[in-house]
Amino acid sequence: MTQVFAVTNQKGGVGKTTTSVNLSASLAATKRRVLLIDIDPQGNATMGCGVDKHDLEQTTCDVLLGDAAITDVVVPLEEWHFDLLPANADLTVAEVKLTSMFGREYKLRRALESVTGEYDFVFIDCPPSLNMLTVNAMVAAKGIVIPMQCEYYALEGLSALLDTIGEIKSSVNPEVEIFGLLRTMYDPRNNLARDVSAQLESHFSDKVFNTIVPRNIRLAEAPSHGAPILYYDRNSTGAKAYLTLAGEVLRRISGGANITSGVESHG
Repeated sequence: MTQVFAVTNQKGGVGKTTTSVNLSASLAATKRRVLLIDIDPQGNATMGCGVDKHDLEQTTCDVLLGDAAITDVVVPLEEWHFDLLPANADLTVAEVKLTSMFGREYKLRRALESVTGEYDFVFIDCPPSLNMLTVNAMVAAKGIVIPMQCEYYALEGLSALLDTIGEIKSSVNPEVEIFGLLRTMYDPRNNLARDVSAQLESHFSDKVFNTIVPRNIRLAEAPSHGAPILYYDRNSTGAKAYLTLAGEVLRRISGGANITSGVESHG
């Protein structure tokens, strides 16, 4: 069964794209078949995988608007061993056009039906806002991965995201669940970071991943080289953290977390 995850947080700069790219690469390194979908008009995941977002004939925009199938647009990243559905600023057009389209929340979910079973994992890198693109990702997914920094405003922002997930669950995708909260850019020397981390564990218990992604210069450098950290610096603490996270994701799924395909037909 295809495991579909939306990687989201309406707060920017928390490690959504870093997590989407590096978790995709780490699971692909375990011989899993992985598709990464960039649904952010900034196209950061696309660039972070070494694909020029300015030199694309078709993007996620065409898929959402029904002008192309995923198989027509997907870019095989042979060097990184996973596939990418790329994006650029054209997605802004899609967001505007979607607002007047029938069944607009289901466009990505329905597009994914054509590749059900072709992949073990699909990760959707969302924009830093709760807009129609993010809604499409949440409707297509069964699991939500929430990267977040352990800082003062983190819990406040999380509240709004949880409200949105609750609305999606009660209206258009009753099967969606939070799969895990990931602490990113973590500095254990910071008292506030430790306090927020403890609050997360208290409020969300087993929903919080055991894996913590540290602040790591090499991890921050990797996107500018168009490579996942696993291939930019395999021995860095960032690479080791995402390999560990991949293992934790696999254990959660095999341990009974029923995050199966979110791409069945929906009338």
